[in-house]
Amino acid sequence: MNYLSLIFFVSLFSLVSLNSLKAEEIGSVDTAFKLLGANHKIVIEAFDDPIVEGVACHLSRAKTGGIKGSLGLAEDKSDASIACRQVGPITFKKKLKQGERVFTKKTSLIFKSMQVVRFYDSKRNTLIYLVYSDRVIEGSPKNAISSVPILPWK
Repeated sequence: MNYLSLIFFVSLFSLVSLNSLKAEEIGSVDTAFKLLGANHKIVIEAFDDPIVEGVACHLSRAKTGGIKGSLGLAEDKSDASIACRQVGPITFKKKLKQGERVFTKKTSLIFKSMQVVRFYDSKRNTLIYLVYSDRVIEGSPKNAISSVPILPWK
C-alpha cells in the first residue's frame, strides 16, 4: 500500500468515525435554482454539546445542489456560521480539553469536513465554540465563533 492510499483510508475512517454525533436539521432556504437535482441551499442544523450539558449550538452552512449534490458527490463551500447558547444548567460530563472536537460534518465525498471545536476561557468562565472547514491536504481560513458565558440557571 502506498503513502497516498494510506492517507485516503485513514481520512475516510476518521470522517466516518467522527460523524457519529448527528445534527438535527431545523430548516433550509434555497439560494440558487438548479434545473436538474436539488437547489443550492443554506441549511440550519442544531446539536447539543456531547460533554457539556445545558449548551445547544445552531449551525448554518452552505449545501451544494445540482446532480452532484443530490448524489453526495459535490463539495460544499466552506462558509458556515455558529451560535451556541446556554439552554439549561451547565454541567460537565468529564474534564474539558482545550480545542476538543464536539461535532464533525462531512462536506465532500472524501477529503473535506466541517469541524466544531470547544475552548474554555477560565478567566471569563466562558465556553467558546469555533466552526471551521478542513481538508486532508490544506485547511480553510473561513471560520466563526460563538461564546457561551457560564451563568447560574434558575
